[in-house]
Amino acid sequence: MDRVPALEEPLKKLLGGPTAKVMAEHLDLHTVGDLLHHYPRRYEERGQLTKLAELPLDEDVTVVAQVADARVHTFNGGRGQRLEITITDGSGRLQLVFFGRGIHKPHKELLPGSRAMFAGKVSMFNRRMQLAHPTYAKLGADAAEGEDTADIDSWAGALIPIYPACKGLESWKIAKAVDAVLPSAQEAVDPLPDSLREGRGFVPLPEALLKVHRPHTKADIEDARQRLKWDEAFVLQVALARRRHADGQLPAVARRPAPGGLLDAFDAKLPFTLTEGQEKVSEEIFDDLATEHPMHRLLQGEVGSGKTMVALRAMLAVVDSGGQAAMLAPTEVLAQQHHRSITEMMGELAEGGLLGGSEQGTKVVLLTGSMGMPARRQALLDLVTGEAGLVIGTHALIEDKVQFHDLGLVVVDEQHRFGVEQRDALRGKGKQPPHLLVMTATPIPRTVAMTVFGDLETSVLDQLPAGRSPIASHVVPAQDKPHFLARAWERVREEVDKGHQAYVVCPRIGDDEEEAKTAKGKKKAEEAETADKRPPLAVIETAGHLAKGPLQGLRVEILHGRMQPDDKDAVMRRFGAGEVDVLVATTVIEVGVNVPNATAMVIMDADRFGVSQLHQLRGRVGRGSAPGLCLLVTDMPEASPARARLNAVAGTLDGFELSRIDLEQRREGDVLGQAQSGVRSSLRMLTVIDDEEVIAAAREEAVTVVAADPDLERLPGLRTALDALLDKDREQYLDKG
Repeated sequence: MDRVPALEEPLKKLLGGPTAKVMAEHLDLHTVGDLLHHYPRRYEERGQLTKLAELPLDEDVTVVAQVADARVHTFNGGRGQRLEITITDGSGRLQLVFFGRGIHKPHKELLPGSRAMFAGKVSMFNRRMQLAHPTYAKLGADAAEGEDTADIDSWAGALIPIYPACKGLESWKIAKAVDAVLPSAQEAVDPLPDSLREGRGFVPLPEALLKVHRPHTKADIEDARQRLKWDEAFVLQVALARRRHADGQLPAVARRPAPGGLLDAFDAKLPFTLTEGQEKVSEEIFDDLATEHPMHRLLQGEVGSGKTMVALRAMLAVVDSGGQAAMLAPTEVLAQQHHRSITEMMGELAEGGLLGGSEQGTKVVLLTGSMGMPARRQALLDLVTGEAGLVIGTHALIEDKVQFHDLGLVVVDEQHRFGVEQRDALRGKGKQPPHLLVMTATPIPRTVAMTVFGDLETSVLDQLPAGRSPIASHVVPAQDKPHFLARAWERVREEVDKGHQAYVVCPRIGDDEEEAKTAKGKKKAEEAETADKRPPLAVIETAGHLAKGPLQGLRVEILHGRMQPDDKDAVMRRFGAGEVDVLVATTVIEVGVNVPNATAMVIMDADRFGVSQLHQLRGRVGRGSAPGLCLLVTDMPEASPARARLNAVAGTLDGFELSRIDLEQRREGDVLGQAQSGVRSSLRMLTVIDDEEVIAAAREEAVTVVAADPDLERLPGLRTALDALLDKDREQYLDKG
């Protein structure tokens, strides 16, 4: 029987079942190789204490600090006991709390003046950060003789590695597990071609792994990091370069618009001129469509920069040449909105074959999962016969039943909501691979575009069409200054009095059933004492409160994802027609919803949304000639990171600047997110914002390597690394192109 390579050895063979189980479930580590690539987040130097002042909320952290004081409090008439310990590191102080019987051991061991490593989840209680029931290991002279924790002193001379940890597996336990597998690092297969590694002066991979886990000096850490960052950037860029190379070999039908055809007729009836940016990007797209290889283009543009217009013109060009075009939208609300706005823009051109329709026109059909059977059957028939040149739909377009007469172009709206497999499933419906245009209104910094969408060419729309108005944004600190919130509702009334409309956005839908579930899952009383968090505000309750209170007399309606599609559509139509003053909604209105008369938006619990999401939501107002207003309501205290994030959103309308802030505050794994579905989150060392030069250089090297050896036959080490990065389905996809 073949021997299992050392790095593929399952962890349970070396570490025992319970530890391996926690590593698999919470850290996604299954083999020796996985654990060797689980790098320390940072390093503690002996005598130098962590900055408590910079702890992130809601994250598992490990800190090294000194006990300042310890006090036992009683509650419930003396029946309950709580131990509060304050630790300090010179930069700040942090409270630890232990309850009930769990107080005896720490009370005896954690005496003022002693030093230890503490691990736990940072939470907020009474507006102060704390760790509830942290685990700890005493350090140095404070560790008891023969205690398990005394091994800490033998770690790595002067530098203590601090690992990303989880509940039940603290950093120091991970370090002991790493010690057990470290000898296997000698067998690590190097993915970098020798010429590249030597040319750039990198240390060999086994040495880099040794230095990152057990450095003796800061120079060791630097050597290891430079090398390991390159591995990540290079292997990912090779995967993308192979995909681009494979796509470049595919045949496609060139699609050129017919002179005097549908596109010319549409352009002739436009009531405005296209912006310079729209003209330029359209030219790039038309050039791609005219080639006999499939276009793969990413169109990114600020909220409201007119991407839909550019996409529609590309779709019409394809219909002109005898093909069909499909637009895939992430939600039914958005698909309906696109269908409505496209048929309105096209007028009689969208009624091909119908009475009163134009000679040059075509049929535009909508296909969603909740359509009634007769309408759905008709839509499917129109697609398979070629009667419908344009189709707009949701995931329902991907189903096996959907057949096209001649699919020439696929437009994917809001790409970050779809995985690679979904867009490929739709592309598979063409007789030959169709052209692909991917759109996003979430601006993407260049390095992220190279990393996440590295298989696509990129076009950017950064001009806003004439007539768009500026949006003023302000943070409303409801907890600190309740009168600011009262003023927010007055501002909404003022906008409605001027004949305008407003949105109120909440993070949650809220209903009795949901409340019952929450009540059922309530934490024990003592945990509840530490969980200083009310549930997020909900659409249903908020709408009721506003209609009876601050917005009494106004026409208030609700919109959320759990409503029936027809009901959702009816509400959006009424809102679009001006029959609703205030729409209280979840984020279903985040993308594509276009009501130029809506000028104000109040986002409740704004701290619970991401930066890019807030920017997207805000883009729903100021779409007409009147200026827009966006109010970000929060209960978070002034000094919190959440408030800093909201201040950043209020401070700029530049989506690219905000997307940088967003990425700096999120973990790298989220950056790849769904867009790279099928790729394991591979970025452990590389940071896509800071390592722009590494990514750009790795991309160049990857292109050279793949051009010379597309199947990597001469580079078995690189093939092995690719296999580890890609799961089997995705690998087959890459090989098939």
